[in-house]
Amino acid sequence: MKRELKNIVVTSEVINRIENELFRAGMPVAALMEKAATAVASRIKQLYPNPQKISTLVGPGHNGGDGLVIARELHLAGYQVSIYLFNETASKDLTKQHLKYTQYLKIPLNQSIEQILETDLIIDGLFGYGLTRQISGELFELINQVNSSNIPIVSIDIPSGINSDTGETMGIAIKAKRTFCLGLWKIGHFQDQALSNLGEIELIDIGIPEVALNNEQHNKLIFTDSLARQYLPLPRNLLAHKYQQGHLLLICGSSRYGGSAILSALGARASGVGMLSIAVPASLKSLLISQLPEALVIGCQETSTGAIAEIEKLDLSQYDAIVCGPGLTLDAHQLIPKILEAESPVILDADGLNAVALLNLVPSLIYRNCPTVLTPHLGEFKRLFSQIDNPQKDRFSSALKAAQLSGSVVLFKGARTVIADPQGKLYCLDKSTPALARGGSGDILAGLTGGLVAQCANRDLGAIVATAAWWHAQGALLAQQERTQLGVDPVTLSSFLTKVLSLLKI
Repeated sequence: MKRELKNIVVTSEVINRIENELFRAGMPVAALMEKAATAVASRIKQLYPNPQKISTLVGPGHNGGDGLVIARELHLAGYQVSIYLFNETASKDLTKQHLKYTQYLKIPLNQSIEQILETDLIIDGLFGYGLTRQISGELFELINQVNSSNIPIVSIDIPSGINSDTGETMGIAIKAKRTFCLGLWKIGHFQDQALSNLGEIELIDIGIPEVALNNEQHNKLIFTDSLARQYLPLPRNLLAHKYQQGHLLLICGSSRYGGSAILSALGARASGVGMLSIAVPASLKSLLISQLPEALVIGCQETSTGAIAEIEKLDLSQYDAIVCGPGLTLDAHQLIPKILEAESPVILDADGLNAVALLNLVPSLIYRNCPTVLTPHLGEFKRLFSQIDNPQKDRFSSALKAAQLSGSVVLFKGARTVIADPQGKLYCLDKSTPALARGGSGDILAGLTGGLVAQCANRDLGAIVATAAWWHAQGALLAQQERTQLGVDPVTLSSFLTKVLSLLKI
């Protein structure tokens, strides 16, 4: 499959338009179904090479037709296949034709749920993309019992019961061990709320031609290694010097959260930024110097609570990027309006975001002369954008709306982080790890993002921010391989970031 198709994420409406265009152009519906289903059958044979007992759940639509073709191919390959039909009377004509042929082949029909549960593997062909109604009644009970059986389930395109756009569960949904996505990724495959149902996901090439994509605006992309290579720091030429590699200012830390300042600085260090300045409360200056001797540490006047009190002596114009927020505390919220006057990109994280929410500054961000990057997790997102109802329901739409409301690049953190820019472009990470679910991981990301932005002036800011998120996730995955999930503490994570570049030979 061509790289361009592997990266694209579409809505159910878009995939429906693409398929209809193919059919109008002369591609027989039956031919596309054969192509998709036989490709899935081949993968099942590779993954489960020993012929075993398989039950196929067949719904009335074309997803059910796919299931019947898969059942046929596995039966002909020697697997003990049976079929469970749901709502046969509503079946589409093509699905009925494939059912007729499986009956000719004497593939047995299961008459009860109990017979389904006597198999070694279940193929879910009940519903594909586009499901919008709630599942109830007999089908609810079927899915509930199948899920409770612990029999491995493979789903065709998306687990039945998952909304392919929002990833939400429509009453109940199949919990698959593996999902074979047909042709193009659907948004639902990358919504946090769907991940526990998807299992391992894999894209199956069904031969969608690039010409069929020409009439669609594809603003949603999986951020892959090949994209990251375009924005990661390049090897430096022989005449390079530090002032050409970006100057980053971190405004961070407090007496309560001194570690956050260190961790965000470690993330910045890993980015390879040429110059790193760190503004912290004066009482933290010696600590920061001891941990990062190469940094220019600026001790600021502090409040009685140990937060930064003022930054009036800082010349913000000399920096290529500014990160504000890690460990700051809301006692330093009065700094934010001054920082937002800077004529350079500003990355707001943690209490930098909370201060913006407290001061109701989101509407003013759109008027900044320089770009702004917001890096909220779900709680921070809700505080910043209270007008967006249930942002977790569709993280793509929520991130895009937030970017447009604020005129900022929004990095919406989650199990599948989404990055949106105000022009409407969206990126999503397809890989990460729960090893990052520990204090300090976000501080590393904030520093890494700032360091990369400082080095990449006048480039696509959304892609730069997505690169930082991708780099952060890849570092965690690499550390997890060597140290296990519990071994990926933030300091260890920072040390693995440069190893990611080594593996890519950068």
